[in-house]
Amino acid sequence: MKQKLVIGTRGSKLALWQANHIAACLRDKYPGVEIELKNMVTTGDRILDVPLAKIGGKGLFTKELEVAMLSREIDLAVHSLKDMPTELPDGLVLAAVTDRVDPGDALISPAYKTLANLPQQARVGTSSLRRKAQLLNARPDLTIVDLRGNLDTRLKKLNTEKLDAIMLAVAGLRRLGWDEHITQIVPQNICLPAVGQGALAIEARAEDIETLAMLAFLNHEPTCQATLAERTFLAEVEGGCQIPIGVYGRVIEGLLSVNAVILSPDGKEVARDNIAGNPDAAAELGRTLAERMLANGGREILARLYEV
Repeated sequence: MKQKLVIGTRGSKLALWQANHIAACLRDKYPGVEIELKNMVTTGDRILDVPLAKIGGKGLFTKELEVAMLSREIDLAVHSLKDMPTELPDGLVLAAVTDRVDPGDALISPAYKTLANLPQQARVGTSSLRRKAQLLNARPDLTIVDLRGNLDTRLKKLNTEKLDAIMLAVAGLRRLGWDEHITQIVPQNICLPAVGQGALAIEARAEDIETLAMLAFLNHEPTCQATLAERTFLAEVEGGCQIPIGVYGRVIEGLLSVNAVILSPDGKEVARDNIAGNPDAAAELGRTLAERMLANGGREILARLYEV
């Protein structure tokens, strides 16, 4: 067993909470092991004046951490699973996926409280093309305003940008103890979450057997199965944060059910479907659902999106 582990993390309040949470779990499990945090800045942290969908590429919030792992500066990295590309660099693996916090999306609107109560042409801030498309599908009249920055920055912009509402992940708000800001958890029939939303991912080197063994206790198998189906679905449709896709899997009473949606950016075109089956066949379920949805309208939606 190693006597020291170095955890790589981004420097935002939420990223530090997540890294410190994993560090605390490791210290409890291995009281004699030194746990050190190393803060790093990623591309996604540096570029804050451009919508995520226009930056392009994958791994905007993970690449620098992965380079540090491969160069052995750090032993592991803690990510929000939703930020992780479906394909990892050679030599790196998902060592654990933690038990999921609420995967939903929160509406924050002190004046109007709920999506239904927002006035016509209300200004809603979000940095997510997925949220934008699903909001416009439900409320075509809304004006969507791009909103970048860390959670605390985006909360401040609710006032400084004169927005009627903003949308953020429930999990991040809850982890930081900011539940009081949530005025509505948007129903999933209106807004399905991002792949892996609400779960933490622990990434490490594939050949680092000692570290992988030490991290194994952090893995929550039902969440791992559900998010494997989601990530396989995403890989099959070749989507990233720049494509409007929502997908959510969960294991209930031994059955894995997965709901998914593919949309055009304006929310006018939609393909929806669901599948259920054995959690041990999570990847196959995700793949089958993706193939079915692509064949039933999803491919045409994405083809037009790629043309833009």
